[in-house]
Amino acid sequence: MDRPTLRHDWRLPEIEALYDLPLLELVFQAQAVHRQFHDPRAIQRCTLLSIKTGGCAEDCSYCPQSAHHDVRIDREALIDVTEVVAAARRAKDSGSTRFCMGAAWRNPQRGEAFERVLSMVREVTGLGLEACMTLGMLSEEQAFALKDAGLTAYNHNLDTSRAFYDRIITTRTYDDRLETIQHLHKAGIDVCCGGIVGMGETRQDRCSLLQTLAAFEPHPESVPVNLLVPIEGTPLQDAPPLDPFELVRTVAVARLLMPASRVRLSAGRAGLSRETQALCFLAGANSIFFGERLLTAANPDVDADEALLRDLGLYSA
Repeated sequence: MDRPTLRHDWRLPEIEALYDLPLLELVFQAQAVHRQFHDPRAIQRCTLLSIKTGGCAEDCSYCPQSAHHDVRIDREALIDVTEVVAAARRAKDSGSTRFCMGAAWRNPQRGEAFERVLSMVREVTGLGLEACMTLGMLSEEQAFALKDAGLTAYNHNLDTSRAFYDRIITTRTYDDRLETIQHLHKAGIDVCCGGIVGMGETRQDRCSLLQTLAAFEPHPESVPVNLLVPIEGTPLQDAPPLDPFELVRTVAVARLLMPASRVRLSAGRAGLSRETQALCFLAGANSIFFGERLLTAANPDVDADEALLRDLGLYSA
């Protein structure tokens, strides 16, 4: 069977029609496409480290690191390169192939801090790991500097649809985010870009987000699908839980629209049953964060993840 052509012109009604398919039919279609582009048993393991925690100037309603919210969090200045190297070595020893570093910044400032970030990238890639950063908005100059240092990928999520965006964030526009994506494309850095479900958005919002991501040329190298983790003190602390099948649908449609991309089952996985995670893998998810912390949120226990992957017959790639 010939692989489907990668498309960048998906219309919203087409995407909504996919999203509304009977769930098992949708998962079947997604798995069929997944097998045309990927080894269905291979799961990429990524490890995420917070290199600068708290005090962020952005007001993202879901985030405990925002300085706008009354959340008890231990703030931490930009950590030393040696700490990053030690964490990266542990990640590699545990089977991770990508090491992701996140700093709670609106945008990185030029000077010593950014030079330290560049050193982190060089050290991590020197260990034979893929290096990913998420530092907020980037200038074109910074994107090229990160590329020169050896950065593999840069995470910059759109979070939600353009229509719903200003109900979640007011300190940075949707176009600000898209501009950083443009800088990454120009510098030749792989784009890691996805969103969050369960923030009160509609199905149409989820479909619109996926439409925007699928319009990127090229498609994002990886698409994180995050499930909101309500944190006390944030505006979304009382958000009602999302039906897990909506998460599965989002994963499946992401796989159908962006067949060659990695779809990463990301934040919120600690609250999912083994069965729901298995269904997400069947729907086309082929990457996870591995390790017990995701910046400030909990992640599944390492032993539990090892057991889940073993019981499903999946292996690290």
